[in-house]
Amino acid sequence: MKKTSRNNKINIITLGCSKNLVDSEVLMRQIHANGLEISHNENQSGAGTVIINTCGFINDAKAESIDTILQYIHAKERGEVDQVYVMGCLSERYRKELEQEIREVDRYFGVKDIRKIIRTLGADYKNELIGDRMLLTPSHYAYMKISEGCDRTCSFCSIPFIRGNHVSRPLEDILREAELLVQKGVKELILIAQDLSYYGFDLYRKQKLTELVRSLTLISGIEWIRLHYTYPTNFPKDILPLMASNDKICNYIDIPLQHINDKVLQKMRRASGKKSIYKLLDSFRIEVPDAAIRTTLLVGHPGEGEKEFEELKEFVRNFRFDRLGVFPYSHEEGTYGYENFQDELTEETKQLRSDEIMLIQQDISRELNGNRVGNTYKVIIDRVEGEYYIGRTEFDSPEVDNEVLINKHSLSLVTGEFYQVKIISATEYDLLGEVL
Repeated sequence: MKKTSRNNKINIITLGCSKNLVDSEVLMRQIHANGLEISHNENQSGAGTVIINTCGFINDAKAESIDTILQYIHAKERGEVDQVYVMGCLSERYRKELEQEIREVDRYFGVKDIRKIIRTLGADYKNELIGDRMLLTPSHYAYMKISEGCDRTCSFCSIPFIRGNHVSRPLEDILREAELLVQKGVKELILIAQDLSYYGFDLYRKQKLTELVRSLTLISGIEWIRLHYTYPTNFPKDILPLMASNDKICNYIDIPLQHINDKVLQKMRRASGKKSIYKLLDSFRIEVPDAAIRTTLLVGHPGEGEKEFEELKEFVRNFRFDRLGVFPYSHEEGTYGYENFQDELTEETKQLRSDEIMLIQQDISRELNGNRVGNTYKVIIDRVEGEYYIGRTEFDSPEVDNEVLINKHSLSLVTGEFYQVKIISATEYDLLGEVL
């Protein structure tokens, strides 16, 4: 089939986490400002250039990225697209290998190559647009990346050698971007970083997360501020009284703990131990008793035997996290764990352990949600789906947490607006409510 010219049509495909999504948003704003036609995650035909923003964190994510690249290479061979570019974490981490193995890709770029991509497209990078982006989320919420990279040396993590060392964005740049987002209709800011707790230390020689959040609350139009990915070591505890006293800061703490057994935590090269973790969690419950606490755990890490796994299960049962996710350990080349430990457990065993933790959490979540029945909460409406309006409370982040379902009936609710909603029933992961 003869190729047709579609040079002005560019399709961005985004894989992976919310940090990747922000990178795609920045790239799309620059492309659009150059007068090129831009789309996101469209079907594979009809674009002159496809740019795949890949994830390279763990095996499943790498496999998805490779499959997506091959999908668009085949589309190129059929004449459905003209060029395929690959950017992002997988390309940063494995560029030499990819250039050898998948030569049909027209160009590979790393995680910091947006300027190079713009130039390759024959466009100009516009410095006046720094801080501006084309939102891929619903217009009422946006992710706000406040730093890049990480200085931690966790045994299982490849982020430091993909994204580099921790680099905080200047506070004034973040505030300026927040103002731009409010002009686009954003009401909820979701602060993201590889390590939110460390924000500011490299620039100001002290942690500045609390000051940043306090400054963001002063911006008119922002109604919710949500914190994602706070590291437990040196957690900025001065943010807790601010969270408890300021209605703009969601009572929501995302703190990936990974494990509770001291031996496993030591092998993971985590700076916190069991005693300090319990002490920190207790401070959350005391200072912000209404906060929803989300954590992420890692099962199957070298050193986790049956005894250590049982301790982890007991921890989950005892603390009763409001939100919890689990990942099976992935033996990633280049990491400390890969170089120093044997991957002792089968993938099946790791997955069984992950499933076991989630079954415990399912019962906890069912009971905690049941306790919300009869209460009234401020709810933001994210979308309409079938017979329901789908919303969230301050205790829930988009895509990963609970949702509030409101039967449409004769209601006429507005996406992105807040409503007072009474909870009338609950399941493990969803609430059913009615607007007052």
